[in-house]
Amino acid sequence: MNEFEYRDGVLHCEGVALQSAADRFGTPLYVYSRSALVGSFQRLSAAFQKLQPRICFSIKSCHNLHVLRVLRKEGAWFDAVSIGEVRRALEAGAAAETIVFAGVGKTPEELALAVRLDVGCINIESEGELAALAELAARADKTIRAAVRINPDVDAITHPYTTTGKSENKFGVSFEAAREMLLVYTGHDHVRLSGLHVHIGSPVRTVAPYMEAINRLLAFIEEVRAAGAVIDAIDIGGGFPAAGDEQAPAIEEYASAVAPLLEGRALAVHLEPGRSIAADAGVLLAKALYVKQGATKRFVVVDAAMTELIRPALYRAEHFVWPVTPGADLVPENRLAGARLPQTVRVDVVGPVCESGDFLARDRWLPPVDPGDLLAVFSAGAYGAVMSSQYNSRPRAAEVLVSGEEAHLIRRRETYDDLVAAERDADR
Repeated sequence: MNEFEYRDGVLHCEGVALQSAADRFGTPLYVYSRSALVGSFQRLSAAFQKLQPRICFSIKSCHNLHVLRVLRKEGAWFDAVSIGEVRRALEAGAAAETIVFAGVGKTPEELALAVRLDVGCINIESEGELAALAELAARADKTIRAAVRINPDVDAITHPYTTTGKSENKFGVSFEAAREMLLVYTGHDHVRLSGLHVHIGSPVRTVAPYMEAINRLLAFIEEVRAAGAVIDAIDIGGGFPAAGDEQAPAIEEYASAVAPLLEGRALAVHLEPGRSIAADAGVLLAKALYVKQGATKRFVVVDAAMTELIRPALYRAEHFVWPVTPGADLVPENRLAGARLPQTVRVDVVGPVCESGDFLARDRWLPPVDPGDLLAVFSAGAYGAVMSSQYNSRPRAAEVLVSGEEAHLIRRRETYDDLVAAERDADR
């Protein structure tokens, strides 16, 4: 994708110079490209076209209503992991039947509201949750479609905090527990338990873990169908890396391996991508405040922090960082080439938060940066703004969506009054 590119030494998002966006909206600032969102969605859809999948965008990756509306218009369904995300999808214009409600700890109140809203499918994570859903559906005199999430004990070979399909993880149930649930609830009056769900982690940078997990599920489907269970849908999760991830294959490679396994199986296929659609569609803009030389390191202190982008601190995630206006002679050919350019110096890019873990990049080669210069943190469109916090009483950043030559504010910058509003409203 070329929605974020340097023109005459200045970084643009589509037709908007990002220096002008920062001047207009301030920093820290999240900037998303509508074209990049649509392009990633369409590319993923085309890659898996043989399966005609229901592509359920993972709301937790980028939950801004305006982003959700862009993807809804492209035909996206939605994967929600809280009733708050269900409500976001509905407010973005999604039909209730196009929402899949997942999550390991749904409260009775959340389940009751999902039943009342006629959410399209509820992914079950435990025997207790299934019993609670059956009781709530019976009270409402409704039949609710559900799928059981299976923990396949497959190693996604990713960060331990984002691995979700190993036996020690909290997600899903064993094959044995799933078999009992499916057979007990076959033909149930109020729960149509006819789907299987698996999600092994993110980002999954090799195809093999998907194939292993899907093959285990397919063998299980044959077994439980023979015992009388009705299985008509399979949700293979998400976790596909972003297109700009140099460590991972292209999405077409995943699809070419997965599609043959699922074709002709009489199964509706669900995908729940988030990162692969949103990550490369967004950048975080930060302004350099100070540059200081420590005893062993050079620090570029910027106005964005772990409160805006916690992934480097939490997962040791490495985001490409580069000045917004480096000049034409200091634009790298690719993300790996920056360190080889002349004049670059090794720095840590750090924020103002009072934590040693508050960094956006460590030991990076960057062109000389002066106070007031803008830096862009790339691939920040997924798990960026959604994980932001108000730690150190820092108001959350603004968000902007670019479409062609127009930049639209889609989330205003928080104020001090926003920080204390809930406390002022509390009973004294």
